[in-house]
Amino acid sequence: MNNEKTLNEAEIQIRGIEALNEALGPSTALKFLGMLHREPTDYVEISRRLYRGQSVDDIFDRAKKDSR
Repeated sequence: MNNEKTLNEAEIQIRGIEALNEALGPSTALKFLGMLHREPTDYVEISRRLYRGQSVDDIFDRAKKDSR
């Protein structure tokens, strides 16, 4: 990841949408974005899946590295 700290909000949104398009394809990416606005999100479950298999130290080390 290259220097996300210098990206403004518009650039972050554009990169996020581009990443979704690449990963899911345009129609599924659009469907996903629509779901975020109309359905409740279980952030606890998302966090469990996102951080599965990682120690707290791993997560904090990555956060420290990414904040530089």
